[in-house]
Amino acid sequence: MARPDRRASERHGRFAETVAALYLNLKGYRTIARRFRSPLGEIDLVMQRGRTLVFVEVKARRTQDAAILAIPPAARDRLIRAAESFVARNPQAAQLTLRFDIVAVLPRRLPRHIVDAFARDR
Repeated sequence: MARPDRRASERHGRFAETVAALYLNLKGYRTIARRFRSPLGEIDLVMQRGRTLVFVEVKARRTQDAAILAIPPAARDRLIRAAESFVARNPQAAQLTLRFDIVAVLPRRLPRHIVDAFARDR
């Protein structure tokens, strides 16, 4: 059984993902998938706007800098591998422009959307 602090953290993360999805929906993005899981990693949100498919990492932190720093290179690599898995399972996605964004969910402020936060090249 999960520890109470772990469950609270999980609930907080799900809430942050919901806030981020709603925020991006208001900006014209359409939700394609939430919490996409593959053996290679997990993607918090997969969104589409026009001909761009966006893989979004959501971080709930006190500051935008803390949210960015919470995604080290190893986590970025996992996100990229999970995105490659998503595209392999959804061939129509290969025809779209792919992008990696971060949404920082901050206390008592609007979320911060960091567009094209990191590149795919490894």
